[in-house]
Amino acid sequence: MDSEARAARIKLAAFDSDGVMTDGRLHYTEDGSEIKTFNAQDGLGVKLMLRAGFELAIVTGRHSNIVTARAADLGITHVLQGVGDKQGAVADLLDQLDLGWEQCAFMGDDLIDLPVMRRCGLAIAPANAQPIVKELAHVITKASGGHGAVREAIEFILAAQGKLAAAIAPYLET
Repeated sequence: MDSEARAARIKLAAFDSDGVMTDGRLHYTEDGSEIKTFNAQDGLGVKLMLRAGFELAIVTGRHSNIVTARAADLGITHVLQGVGDKQGAVADLLDQLDLGWEQCAFMGDDLIDLPVMRRCGLAIAPANAQPIVKELAHVITKASGGHGAVREAIEFILAAQGKLAAAIAPYLET
């Protein structure tokens, strides 16, 4: 099955944080506080997808109050942090939402993401993903994590479902 057919079935899009929603670098201040940088265009893509009726999730191995704040800012209600078993966490979320694996897209960039990516209906990797992750992904974005990869993935899914034009139409009206 090709990637567009896979994308046409998606109802839940889940994203890793570091390396996907950010560029993967971890910045610490002198006092040990963490700093992360997110892409505003990715954020608008998230809002477009939510308005189109999709479920969205962040599933990350680390825990960060910054991720909690970003998810709240964007309206993402499924935020799973400190997750060692991402496949198990996504399986629980799918059960909660009464969805199947074929209805789930997951975007990841490193080894910890592979079990869930290999199980889900649409596996997406940003351009900066580890080579083995890109090898096993159905879609590889041109953009790197933290630089528009999430937006690119979202627009791919929306386009595959014939929803992209309607999602952007309000911004084209004069």
